[in-house]
Amino acid sequence: MENLADTRALIRMAHGMVRFYCASFARAPRQIVLDIDDTFDAVHGHQQLRLFNAYYDEYGFQPIVVFDGDGRLVGAVLRPARRPGGKESAGHIRRLIRQIRRHWPTTEILLRADSHYGTPEVLDLCDSLGLRYVFGLSKNARLREHVQTVEASTSERYARKGQKLRRFKTFFYAARSWTKDRRVIARVEVGPMGRDTRYIVTNLEGGRGKHLYEKLYSARGQAENHIKGWKSHLASDRTSCMSASANQMRLMLHGCAYWPHRKVCA
Repeated sequence: MENLADTRALIRMAHGMVRFYCASFARAPRQIVLDIDDTFDAVHGHQQLRLFNAYYDEYGFQPIVVFDGDGRLVGAVLRPARRPGGKESAGHIRRLIRQIRRHWPTTEILLRADSHYGTPEVLDLCDSLGLRYVFGLSKNARLREHVQTVEASTSERYARKGQKLRRFKTFFYAARSWTKDRRVIARVEVGPMGRDTRYIVTNLEGGRGKHLYEKLYSARGQAENHIKGWKSHLASDRTSCMSASANQMRLMLHGCAYWPHRKVCA
């Protein structure tokens, strides 16, 4: 069955997955949250698109998977086992949003993802399409300059009190590859394991930094649990066909199976 689908059929199926997702709502929601992530699927044959991943020390795929904030599966795209670049990520997001907008033209869409999705291409795309976003942001020396004082005072306070501390700082910052300044929130944590500083970037104007980081951004981790469940309960990583189109078909069939599984487990 999986070997019968050509590229056009797979595109229609991808559109159908979005249509099914939108139909799962009684009415168009005011806002949705989309969690974008990728996951490694090991392979042990000579499948098309397989690639050696040095981190996992195996050949495999690394599909991009999108769930909404309530655990509904929105889409999945098979791809080689490497982190997606900015242009690739922006292309996938653009196509997905186009399909969602056909059903919900006025729904506000918020994207959440790790730092490797917060590329200049994706940030500019979100701004041009009117999307809200909260992305992780990789550390660098210029970001560190904004939080050195907070890091030092937090470390000093921990040394005096001996209790784990977490503090936040909000500031505006522009990477050299960005087209404009953007709002950045730093989370500085000091405890028995030392100091840990992390950053997120967002175009949300309201909300305290603590709330945006702890309640909004950190909640994206639930998508990882959805992916783990999809793989462990429905074997979505069983992509052992030789052709890429057949394995994409398998991925979508596993996506279809996720819906009744989710309903049973609800």
